[in-house]
Amino acid sequence: MTSTGQVGSEDLVRRAVAAFNSGDHAQAMALCELGLKRHPGDAALCHLLAAVSFAKADLPAARARIEASLAARPDNVAALILAGRIARAEGRFEAALQVLDRAASQSSRVEIHLERARIFDQAGDATAAEAAWTRVLQGDPKSVEAMARLGRLAWQRSAPAEAEGFLERAVAGGGHPAQWFDLGLVRQDMRRFEAAAEAYRHVLAMSPDAAEAAVNLGVVLQETGDLDAAMAAYSQAYRLSPSTFGIIAMALTSAPSGGLWLDEDALRRLLARGASAPGAEPLAVDARR
Repeated sequence: MTSTGQVGSEDLVRRAVAAFNSGDHAQAMALCELGLKRHPGDAALCHLLAAVSFAKADLPAARARIEASLAARPDNVAALILAGRIARAEGRFEAALQVLDRAASQSSRVEIHLERARIFDQAGDATAAEAAWTRVLQGDPKSVEAMARLGRLAWQRSAPAEAEGFLERAVAGGGHPAQWFDLGLVRQDMRRFEAAAEAYRHVLAMSPDAAEAAVNLGVVLQETGDLDAAMAAYSQAYRLSPSTFGIIAMALTSAPSGGLWLDEDALRRLLARGASAPGAEPLAVDARR
């Protein structure tokens, strides 16, 4: 027979979950706290209150509540995964891995491997991260996050063709600006400048204030010899972030074709206007001869 107390607790959990899922964290927290006054130490309520505190970035409260939940139900896989996430957010990587190992001993849920991969990434262990992300992708072949991270890691270990393959899969469904940006970097390193330009244009279409993408677009367009389009991209970057001026000036003088401005202020004015370069101001340089 179900007790009245259990019924009351379950009802509060349902209401709190509904409030949390609707984004009303304050109501979810109030319901959890009310429930814990009536049912001290209730594992489900402690778990939910930990999730609410974590969403609010209150890590000490989240940690205390998830530990209370695990004290009542030490083998609850969902609670162990949340404990791992909280520990990772606090930078306690070893503790995070330990609780996730406990979860993995009871379940093969892909979330466990996903969280382990994020921990290794955050800890800067590229070898372990790559192995972990590979396992995530094996468990979930459609994981865009795993494809993107494997692409980035492959690029960092100087395997651009492999990196491009992963990143192209990651952006196939539309992609995130950061994934298109990484694809641009990979293609730029491979000297596939037109393809890199396509990737950087995707970044700017999705995130118009991405000054770094605009600078890189200018660089690759300059490498193709299209100085007018490169100047338009540099102008966009400068207007978004004047701090890019030094990089732009260096790029203009170091690429195979570009320009040397004897008057720095004139170049600043040109970039600010977003106009094509007047023939009398720059000294054109072609380093390919």
